[in-house]
Amino acid sequence: MENKAIAKAFKLCSQLMELYNQNPFRTKAMASASFKIDKLPFPAVDASLEQLAEQPGIGKSTAEKISMLIETGSFKELDDLITKTPEGILAMLSIKGLGPKKVQIIWNDLGIETVGELLYACNENRLVEAKGFGLKTQEEIRKAIEFANAAQGLFLYAKAEKIVQPFFTALSAAFKEEIHSFTGEFRRKCEIVSSIDIITTAPEAAVVHFIEENKDFTLLERFDASLQFTDPFSLKYQILFSSSATFAYDLLLSTGSDAHIQQLQAIRKDIPQVDNEASIYNELGLSFIEPELREGLQEITWAKEHKLPKLINYSDLKGTLHNHSTYSDGVHSLEQMASYCKNELGLGYLGICDHSKTAVYANGLSVERLAEQWQEVDNLNEKLAPFKIFKGIESDILGDGSLDYPAEILEKFDFVVASVHSNLRMDEEKATQRLIRAIENPYTTILGHPTGRLLLSRAGYPLDFKKVIDACAANQVVIEVNSNPLRLDLDWRWQQYALEKGVLLSINPDAHRTEGLLDMHYGVHVARKGGLSAEHCLNAFTTEDIASFFQKRKTARL
Repeated sequence: MENKAIAKAFKLCSQLMELYNQNPFRTKAMASASFKIDKLPFPAVDASLEQLAEQPGIGKSTAEKISMLIETGSFKELDDLITKTPEGILAMLSIKGLGPKKVQIIWNDLGIETVGELLYACNENRLVEAKGFGLKTQEEIRKAIEFANAAQGLFLYAKAEKIVQPFFTALSAAFKEEIHSFTGEFRRKCEIVSSIDIITTAPEAAVVHFIEENKDFTLLERFDASLQFTDPFSLKYQILFSSSATFAYDLLLSTGSDAHIQQLQAIRKDIPQVDNEASIYNELGLSFIEPELREGLQEITWAKEHKLPKLINYSDLKGTLHNHSTYSDGVHSLEQMASYCKNELGLGYLGICDHSKTAVYANGLSVERLAEQWQEVDNLNEKLAPFKIFKGIESDILGDGSLDYPAEILEKFDFVVASVHSNLRMDEEKATQRLIRAIENPYTTILGHPTGRLLLSRAGYPLDFKKVIDACAANQVVIEVNSNPLRLDLDWRWQQYALEKGVLLSINPDAHRTEGLLDMHYGVHVARKGGLSAEHCLNAFTTEDIASFFQKRKTARL
């Protein structure tokens, strides 16, 4: 069980305590414990009771609850609260914009006990009648419910990847003489997947027996050349059956999006069945198209003209930018983050970008604390040389598009990541102008997570993407590909336009702990989907080249 899952259970307990008007001090303590658990510098599942109890803000009582949760999946206080709470009320607590107090009113005053009833009440304009609710709040709740409903049955690629690999490994081991491959949207590295498609030459009856023998899986349906089943996480799998003679053909057809396959069929209705995918594309007069690009956008045109980009690989990354430390809301210290990059990842540099002063919720850095961090950066650069730490900041973009430090402070950073963290409900015109003003600020180096989206949780704010990207091109501002699996923002569908305009992209993990640095893998996946090559990726620059890049931007402001 991961720390986030444990923290989530404690957060639910605090919400339910508030829902039932329990002792406010104990309720706040439970919420505080959730926050502390999420920030633990080690996996709770590997720690002893004594180690947990020694952590600041944990203590013996909380440590015992953590241990019980790891062992049994819950603890008594949480069990008691869940037992007396209708399922629909529990579901409401997960809806964006609905805290325990609002849920309490919906339940007690309006008599609504399910999310479906709540959506109906929103559509019927009944929520505005309740105390503390207005038309705007009602509309936000309605949109949140509809967004959550649309997300049912969908998984983040990063989450699915961890779940499915053991099954694929077991299948390959059980049928060593056969050919197996992931296919479909999972092979295309789509950021959200609805099913895990696997193609195999193994005999169907034997695979059915293999699945039925494993109690973790539930067989759903069998078709002429495929079957479907689910796992304990409700993730849906589809097994496609092929033969060694048609494997390459079947793999190609099952990998590409509908639009991609239709474009291939427009070249030649009967796609040739030859030995491998590269030969199939060659028979069609095309260069080989990597799976990530097979989305029906520009890849066919590029392949016809033999102008496909050489897609970036994780090994091309020379450093990492936009990372946090304990100076703001990170779990690990600046030295720990830098040492991990140098010793574990073999990188040449770290760009530290703790939160700026406006982000008080994230312990944002005052001017005085900036000086303290800069001194430590200087000391560590001497100690870790030739590894380099660049002095950056994630500066909040304020409501009017300005950044939250004065020019005399901004000019002292090596680079500035400008990001929106508040006031996410602007209309498209205002949100676009807000970003453009930040982009036009001469101290902005990188536009951070441009839309503010959280996949399967929060839609990004509306933007005129062409205007934003055009502004970045005009002002030589880099656009971030935020690699956090919940963000993956800028969306790959707009990355191609950015590259056409000559905008550099940067695959940034937005890491708040050492493990978060590994999220760059997922950033590489979506950057490949966007057609990014190493020469157009800022953090694929060498230490010397990126230092020169930052210096040239500074000089240009003079």
